[in-house]
Amino acid sequence: MSKAQMEYVVVIHRAEEGGYWSEVPALDGCFAQGETVDELLAEARKAITSHVEALVEDGQAVPAENEIIIAMVSLEVAGA
Repeated sequence: MSKAQMEYVVVIHRAEEGGYWSEVPALDGCFAQGETVDELLAEARKAITSHVEALVEDGQAVPAENEIIIAMVSLEVAGA
């Protein structure tokens, strides 16, 4: 079986209760969490691997990463 190197964007969020959680936009339902960003990224790699392996086992197509643009928007809010 051949292997392909794949990369996925991981969006990291701070969790309200502490630590972090992430989502992988290209892989619907693929999430991870960790106390630190490094721990989160290690868990995200495991989650992505499991997700992709499950897709392959089920005979489904493995989505490639689409180009994602992430930008910050600044604005002034009265009373904030």
